[in-house]
Amino acid sequence: MPSFIELKNISQSFHINNAKITLFEKLNLSLHQGDCYAITGPSGAGKSSLLMLASGLEKPTTGQGLYVTNGQNAPLDELRTEIGFIFQQFHLLPELTAINNVALPLKLRGDKQAIIKAENWLNKVGLSHRKKHKPGELSGGEQQRVAIARALVFEPKFIFADEPTGNLDQKSAGEVANILISCCKENNAGLVMVTHSDTLASRAQHIFSLANGQLTPTSQQNLQVASC
Repeated sequence: MPSFIELKNISQSFHINNAKITLFEKLNLSLHQGDCYAITGPSGAGKSSLLMLASGLEKPTTGQGLYVTNGQNAPLDELRTEIGFIFQQFHLLPELTAINNVALPLKLRGDKQAIIKAENWLNKVGLSHRKKHKPGELSGGEQQRVAIARALVFEPKFIFADEPTGNLDQKSAGEVANILISCCKENNAGLVMVTHSDTLASRAQHIFSLANGQLTPTSQQNLQVASC
């Protein structure tokens, strides 16, 4: 039975100089394993905060997040071992080669097959020939491919991607998008992307706009469903 994430009436706010800043209030969102989601909207609307809440890496000011797996409800804290995260800035360790960056999540889990699995994933993202290169020796697109392999190497149920093509040129962005979407589909992983790119967003099955504290489905909801 596929797992899913349920956000119920969540709100997020913080204080600056005794002033309360509210990003959004009483949002509801369901994210299902195997589906692809895009969250768009203006800068500062709280898209990245919503991504962190959905992944269980942060807690909402009010409301509840649930992780439903095997028909059982669990707090979102328990989702942390089931997610991969991809960042705009790649966040690779500069002192490690590509293969060791990809293998790191498995090594931290004590997996004896870490290097073999990492090499397999580098092959999937088309970088087996660059496995001994460090991040500084790779292009931006290549670094993001390594980051995708690292996020998927332990076969998580959900991938969260914060502006995964934001630092790439148009050609590299298209290549990275193709790899990210196809790899998530192959692994039956849910993919949740925050993006300013209409091109990338249009490839999702479910597209939402976060603006003025409201999360609404967009008119592009049914575009290119088969692509994701």
